Amino acid sequence: MSVQVTYGASGSLFAQITNGAPFDLYLSADTDYPKRLVEQGVGRSDGCFRYATGRLVVWVPEGSPIRLEIDGLKALVGPGARTIAVPNPRHAPYGRAAEAALTRSGLWDTIRDRIVFGENVEQVANILHTGTADAGFLPVSLARSPALAGGRTWAVPPDLYPPLEQAGVVLAGAADPDAAGTFRAFLTGSDGRAILARHGFDPPRE
Repeated sequence: MSVQVTYGASGSLFAQITNGAPFDLYLSADTDYPKRLVEQGVGRSDGCFRYATGRLVVWVPEGSPIRLEIDGLKALVGPGARTIAVPNPRHAPYGRAAEAALTRSGLWDTIRDRIVFGENVEQVANILHTGTADAGFLPVSLARSPALAGGRTWAVPPDLYPPLEQAGVVLAGAADPDAAGTFRAFLTGSDGRAILARHGFDPPRE
């Protein structure tokens, strides 16, 4: 079975699907968007499932003067963090997690003027790869990508943001629902979870 993948912010893909985009399976970085698709009749009521729990990190280049390991998020207030890349909270669950972490730490208003928003986590990764920003918030999986492998990461304490429970749904208009179900079974099975774990995802919460 071959799989054709379209990447994008969870919210942007949600909007495309509600406007009739011909996808078979939708994987979101949260549980809300898949549930809403089921409520709208766009997602199959028997096709919604959780597949992983994400983790949020801050990434900086290897030689960065930003002392994340010592000061944590407060290091982003220093002069070394002139520009900070964040996935757009309006579309990206990891962006909402970053906003929550900064707000709970009392830093959101302090550094807001330094923030540059990426449309999704991939755009943030590209911003960091090109050196356009000094620091950025990413899922562990992207922080481990080859393009960013030379950088340093600091894990944002999970008690600073709501759990990044990630879910998917087989769509009601799927051209091949059986194939979508097969991929769902693989993703939630032992082989799929082992792959997800290698890329920094924890199992879904029971």
